[in-house]
Amino acid sequence: NVNEAVLANYLKNEYPQTVAVILSKVRTDHAARVLTSLPEDFALECVQRMLRMEPVQREILDKIEATLRTEFMSNLARTSKRDSHELMADIFNSFDRQTEARFIGALEERNRDAAERIRALMFVFEDLSRLDPGGVQTLLRSVEKDQLGLALKGASDSLREMFFSNMSERASKIMREDMESMGPVRLKDVDNAQMAMVQVAKDLAARGDIMLAGQGGDDELIY
Repeated sequence: NVNEAVLANYLKNEYPQTVAVILSKVRTDHAARVLTSLPEDFALECVQRMLRMEPVQREILDKIEATLRTEFMSNLARTSKRDSHELMADIFNSFDRQTEARFIGALEERNRDAAERIRALMFVFEDLSRLDPGGVQTLLRSVEKDQLGLALKGASDSLREMFFSNMSERASKIMREDMESMGPVRLKDVDNAQMAMVQVAKDLAARGDIMLAGQGGDDELIY
């Protein structure tokens, strides 16, 4: 894989449309890190190009892949077309909360409709509050305890209590004590732990253990 700083340094001299094509074809977490490394105005222009993107001819994709000649971009032309707003929602989900707020705020100033659609498609940590007890317990069995404690340090009181209420009294007591003993923690570490838990939930859904919907759905969860 190409380091995001190296790729960003290469892409910053390309046309925004070229960057948009490339970032629409790579992993969303990698695209998020590349966008964060680009100059902000340029990155926002690329975001807008990605949202407006039409299907790209195979010949153009082949030329881009041949030019980059990296394993990171292999099989570029064979990736399937995705809805641009869904793709961008996944990328925004991979930002830390400060970067996400900066990008979504700037996008709102330029294209409020697109920003609102992206926000509606995003699945974030607080959306786990819609899980029923069985879903919470499935998730609890699937996450590392240290990761859980760190994620809950930055959770709302209601979400934190929802998780505690689905643990045994002893497990809940131990988790509270572990969280207290952590002392102050870095916001970035909390964000990473929360994003990891969201990814576990998505993996469970992909395996058919649970089904997650985006914000605003009438049936958020189906077993």
